[in-house]
Amino acid sequence: MNAPLCTLRLAAVNIDGVLLNDTFSPVLHQLVVEWGGTYTADLERRLLSQTQTMAARAAAEATGMKATEEELIRAYFAARERYVERHPVQLLDGAEWLLERLQGMGLDLVCYGGLGAAHFERHLGERASWFAAPGYVCTNDFRPGIREIVEDVFGLRREQVLFIDDAASFAARARELDVPFIGHPSAFEHGFQPALMRETGARHVVGSLDEIDEDLLRRLDHEAAEGTVWRDSAEAVCA
Repeated sequence: MNAPLCTLRLAAVNIDGVLLNDTFSPVLHQLVVEWGGTYTADLERRLLSQTQTMAARAAAEATGMKATEEELIRAYFAARERYVERHPVQLLDGAEWLLERLQGMGLDLVCYGGLGAAHFERHLGERASWFAAPGYVCTNDFRPGIREIVEDVFGLRREQVLFIDDAASFAARARELDVPFIGHPSAFEHGFQPALMRETGARHVVGSLDEIDEDLLRRLDHEAAEGTVWRDSAEAVCA
């Protein structure tokens, strides 16, 4: 039997962009351009992993759209509905393997994201039962939701929870709170997430979910024990 992890207890996995394909960035880019704005790295930072209200406000400022935040949010979801008709929401390659690997390492699972729980239940299907109660946490009202998931929902310490997310703004907050983190930035051709995530200093960034293997998880467990997830250090060894 493989040795258990020393410090990590829970893996919190973002739903859109990690488990499911990215259906947010393409729609945001499309609307910004259609509304007369320029899609920049700074704007993308202000749009992704934000509350819907904050993202709508940023889009209005960038494009000069004369509409209420509620109207912009409705326009976004209508555009996204049209987009997913052509590009259906689906599990990413390696997503199921990732969940099995995390569980096999003794970690509990929780999923989180900005949409309601119905989105999780619909697209995870029977896999939804793999996640620890409450299964899914909607973080739209308290982005990015790191402290709330760690402390309020699970009553854990920050070094005990590994977050896997696709947004650089989430990575920046993870660094501020010094929580274990793996980045899986979107490869959207007009996006900036890979470069923005590197700017945060994230040390573990993967292009494929298959890269999140036992070696990487044990390395993060060692770093979490040492408190060195966000800075270079010699590998820790579990006693």
